[in-house]
Amino acid sequence: MRIIIMLDKMVVAISGGAGRIGSAFCRSVVANGGEVIIGDINVERGNQLVSELGDNNSVFFEGDLAEPDTVDQLIQKGKDKFGKIDASVHCAYPVSKQWGTRFEDLKPESLEKDLFLQLGGAILFSQRMIHYFRQQGHGNLVHISSIQGIAAPKFEHYENTEMVSPIEYSAIKSGIIAITKYLAKYCKTQNIRVNCISPGGIMANQPDTFLKKYRESCSSKGMLDANDLSGTLIFLLSDQSKYVNGQNIIVDDGWSL
Repeated sequence: MRIIIMLDKMVVAISGGAGRIGSAFCRSVVANGGEVIIGDINVERGNQLVSELGDNNSVFFEGDLAEPDTVDQLIQKGKDKFGKIDASVHCAYPVSKQWGTRFEDLKPESLEKDLFLQLGGAILFSQRMIHYFRQQGHGNLVHISSIQGIAAPKFEHYENTEMVSPIEYSAIKSGIIAITKYLAKYCKTQNIRVNCISPGGIMANQPDTFLKKYRESCSSKGMLDANDLSGTLIFLLSDQSKYVNGQNIIVDDGWSL
């Protein structure tokens, strides 16, 4: 039987690489023959992931990747380790202390911080990565949005829970999709692709009452595990998707139907 190595020695930089989704992506990149630069502020989890994946396949970079200079440092560390960076995935998820506040209780200063950290951070990460890709002559950038970026929340799912679907989250994730399309066209003819994945909800100890209602809106599984996104990511990183550009791929078990 012929085994296909989807990412043969491809080097991928992942912001938020030690997080729930990011760590699943890092494992999947290495499992598919790639090498990974793990960018995160969580040193302990980042170093644990390198120990798991092996320092021949991975390297950890500590830093706030909402800062352009820090993104440049991440790029340099990746070049020093592997000699190149073929692709990058932006799935960092920085939030203020206000995050999860109801619409009626939002405060301007925290709202400004969250919009900048997530939406502004995505733009600035893209700016520095695309600058590097242009110098290199090729590149592939993947952003992470959400089903909340394509549709309004199903507020009935949140009844009788302490959970909130923040309005700023919807605004940010809609913006991520717009950024993806903008950059894909902006980089036309430059051998740079930009795509986006919009996941459904990811399991994170949500209450049973929410999980039950959420699953009723889906086809089979309901809330996803982070690993459920990995196949889509590997497809977008690989040559199997070489003519896929500016697209938002929804992975939500039918929630948005």
